Amino acid sequence: MSLAVAIQMDPLESVNIDADSTFALALEAQRRGHGLYHYLPRDLTWRQGRVVARARPFQVRRVRGDHVRFGEPELIDLAGVDVVLMRQDPPFNLAYISTTHLLDRVHPETLVVNDPHSVRNAPEKLFVTQFAELMPPTLISYDPDEIKAFRAEHGDVIVKPIYGNGGAGVFHIRKDDTNLASLLELFRTFLNEPLMVQRYLPEIRQGDKRIVLIDGKPRGAVNRVPAPDETRANLHVGGRAEKSTLTRRDHEICEAIGPALERSGLIFVGIDVIGDYLTEINVTSPTGIQEIDRFDGVALEAEIWDVIEKKRGRATDRKLPT
Repeated sequence: MSLAVAIQMDPLESVNIDADSTFALALEAQRRGHGLYHYLPRDLTWRQGRVVARARPFQVRRVRGDHVRFGEPELIDLAGVDVVLMRQDPPFNLAYISTTHLLDRVHPETLVVNDPHSVRNAPEKLFVTQFAELMPPTLISYDPDEIKAFRAEHGDVIVKPIYGNGGAGVFHIRKDDTNLASLLELFRTFLNEPLMVQRYLPEIRQGDKRIVLIDGKPRGAVNRVPAPDETRANLHVGGRAEKSTLTRRDHEICEAIGPALERSGLIFVGIDVIGDYLTEINVTSPTGIQEIDRFDGVALEAEIWDVIEKKRGRATDRKLPT
């Protein structure tokens, strides 16, 4: 079936076509004959009961520097498209939350991936706390005394903003580091939100594993190894991607969280595992499929579209008159 697909994301012109998961999804959608539209989150509007977007039709190709070609902008009613991919990057702020409320008005008649209600209720560093038994020792708090007591108990810790993304603002504070109080003061000058503090896991030197789950089932993994002078393993800050496989512990983690992801309409999810511990569940704009594709000789974007098309077909069946 040919679908009309609107992709809500950041500027498509600036993506890295060799790493960006949304680009891979768009390329696969185009290969299947689906029509594509692109719009920015700020181009989304609610008007007298209708959710519309000023969007541009586009085509993509895997050519560096010339990977996207747009048509003229047009106002589209999102109730009239089949699928919306909500793929803008965090931060998960009020602007982000607002788009989930607007897309709630069209989902599930228009299939929004991932489900906007579930995305709104699953910020990465909070959603994971539903599975506390799988996490390293963790504290989420505004309170400097609580944070200092946690560091005193656990020694080396990782401190990061609860709504941060991409490794921004992540600090490794050693047990004898005298800068913790100053760091907390600095955070308070520009953040009005709690911090996440976790026991430092030395296993990070061997890598931070990104596991991609599709409709609640693990479909591949890539290991991200931090640079020698870095704590963060994010690829865009110098982490190195390595081929990886799923261990028995990885499967245990996926079996524990998979049913909840499937029930929540979270079709494309990336989880982060360090050693034996689950550290984050990424549902907003997860990445990693292109790296896994290359290492494993697979096409995860095709598997994602298989699921989307199947669910879209069911939604269409529900709307048909009896």
